[in-house]
Amino acid sequence: MGNLRLVEPSMAYREAYLDFYEDWMTEGADAVVPWVAAQDPQDFEAYLAFLSSADSEEKLKDDAFVPHSTYWLINEDEEVVGAVNIRHRLNRKLLESGGHIGYGIRPSRRGRGYASVQLAEALKITKAMGLSRVLIVCDDDNTASERTIRGAGGVLDSLFTTDNGEVLKRFWVEI
Repeated sequence: MGNLRLVEPSMAYREAYLDFYEDWMTEGADAVVPWVAAQDPQDFEAYLAFLSSADSEEKLKDDAFVPHSTYWLINEDEEVVGAVNIRHRLNRKLLESGGHIGYGIRPSRRGRGYASVQLAEALKITKAMGLSRVLIVCDDDNTASERTIRGAGGVLDSLFTTDNGEVLKRFWVEI
């Protein structure tokens, strides 16, 4: 799989990220994951500012959010193949249905093992942040994501049904 790495979002990856985003918009029939990747990045400077606007407690302006950091998975061809959003702590909503880590691989690059590498690298970051266990959630019918989470040591905790009837699987990973 070559030289895969997580990087902090930056202007250096503008074109690669716009290509990643376009892939989701043209190929992705499902929801864009993580949620921050669904934001329109056409004004790229504003998008980068958005991504860094809540990466610490001091920057939070909305009590509904927790501090979170976003990273992009870069492959050997310098493509952005994935994005991961790490929540530094959980609030009630995240404890029920969001978890510490949300991640996604661009539709045209799925099935190549990128998600496993991305999640493993994200777990290293959460460990460095001082977390000893993290919650990761996936849709009940997302067998690929469930395999990835279980492969990272995820243990099923429970199912959770959202207000709109969506059933989620909640996994804890000890790190």
